[in-house]
Amino acid sequence: MFAVIKTGGKQYRVAADDTLNIERVAGEVGDIVEIGNVLAFGDGDKVTIGTPFVDGALVTAEVIEQGRGPKVIAFKKRRRQNSRRKRGHRQLLTTVRISEILTGGAKPSKKAASKPAAAKKDEAPAKKAEAKPAAEKKAAPKAEAKAETAAAAPLFKAPKGEPEDLTQIKGIGPVAAGQLIEQGITTFAQIAKLSDKDIAKIDEAMPFSADQISDWREQAKELAKK
Repeated sequence: MFAVIKTGGKQYRVAADDTLNIERVAGEVGDIVEIGNVLAFGDGDKVTIGTPFVDGALVTAEVIEQGRGPKVIAFKKRRRQNSRRKRGHRQLLTTVRISEILTGGAKPSKKAASKPAAAKKDEAPAKKAEAKPAAEKKAAPKAEAKAETAAAAPLFKAPKGEPEDLTQIKGIGPVAAGQLIEQGITTFAQIAKLSDKDIAKIDEAMPFSADQISDWREQAKELAKK
């Protein structure tokens, strides 16, 4: 059996156990996500087409990985106007494995996979009496938790006070401004004082190119004076 699903503005033809990359969906590795926008499904020569979606049809998938696609560079130049702009973008993607194709209102039979960290926590009380190797095993989940916390921490420490309107910088829209604020960049003065090392760090962690950030830094120097 196959199905045609729509997610992230794109259409995919899928079957059970297929692995594919789709636009970012919320969920952790091992979670089962539901895709209800089924445009069509079929089994052999029999195909059912929705108007636009098939009632009662559902596709479930297991989250394999959360990541980002390759960086895409957009370069724009205006002749004889000393104007050029370079932007970079990395699309947020989720790798999923198709679990089931359900029709007629059937409910999913597969549930989210158990988390390794949770399993270790459940086993911890039973291993209190063990020797030193058990203590080392207990330390592993703590190290993983610290790593996850560090990964979720913003790139910079935001200064006190309300964020400034970063959209006054040409090239920063509402979405980009929100992303910068989430990473602790909230003022023109901060952007103006970014070092080349800071720009490289932003370029690595966010969907902005180094040239683009350098241009924002020059604009921010003028705005910070006002």
